[in-house]
Amino acid sequence: MKIGLYIRLFGRPDAQDAAPTWASVREQALAAEATGFDLVVLEDALLYPGDGGSDGVWEAVSMAAAVAAATSTIGVGHAVINSPYRAPALTAKIAATLDEIAGGRYTFGLGLGNTPDDYPAFGINADPRYSRFAEAIQIIHGLLRGERVDFEGEYYRAQGAELVLRGPRPAPPIVIAAGKPRAMRLVARYADEWNWWTAGRDDHPRLREQVAEMERACEEVGRAPASLRRSLDIFSVAVPGVPPLLADSDGLQISGSPDAIADALLAYGELSFAEVRLNLLAPPSTPRTDAIAWMKDVVSLVHAA
Repeated sequence: MKIGLYIRLFGRPDAQDAAPTWASVREQALAAEATGFDLVVLEDALLYPGDGGSDGVWEAVSMAAAVAAATSTIGVGHAVINSPYRAPALTAKIAATLDEIAGGRYTFGLGLGNTPDDYPAFGINADPRYSRFAEAIQIIHGLLRGERVDFEGEYYRAQGAELVLRGPRPAPPIVIAAGKPRAMRLVARYADEWNWWTAGRDDHPRLREQVAEMERACEEVGRAPASLRRSLDIFSVAVPGVPPLLADSDGLQISGSPDAIADALLAYGELSFAEVRLNLLAPPSTPRTDAIAWMKDVVSLVHAA
């Protein structure tokens, strides 16, 4: 199993935890590379409104390019690019460009969009989410697969679009995050990998239902389910010193010794998830780079299994 690390891009100047800077993002990426993580992934949002004030978010494509240039061996990806933010032909060009900067280390994560509060704030038309994405992925997939795309839809269009310049491989893998049946059919038709999420431990019954639905989607479009790679984002993995309620209110936090954490992560391999990406929780007093370094034994155990 591969193991990745989330690097958060959101914060605000008056928060208890220091808001991320490029320097801190770079340090985390280099620490993850030194610790043995297989990849780092970045979120894509514009604003997180909240009761105590909105959290700002650094622009994810710019940050991914910088991380790719600053590292040399670790994979770089998005979890996931927010499809409504950018025209689909531009999104395909971004993916190819990031793969060039990363030397073939970029994983192109893409989602239908799940940040409803920031769309009107930034003047973005996002609804109907599924119908827009169903058009967008046709353009993106065609361009990344080397086609010259002519497409006229209700929401998007492309007239003779093509990607003339490409990175060191034909295209980065397309990873689509989806949890509803119609969107899963698009995953089965167009993606190299399906991505989904869990809050933490013991979420196997819910995920088993999601996996079964994804496999039905593959069968409906005539695809072998085993040909679709699976990755899982896990949002509550804690290093020592994190109070349980800091992670979530349902007791799903994955914590304990390196062996205990590794066992909990590897258990999701029973559902054929080939990769897990961790949102790592650390006490406010612990530098993020120290928390990442603490995970070295966990990473080694996951790789060795």
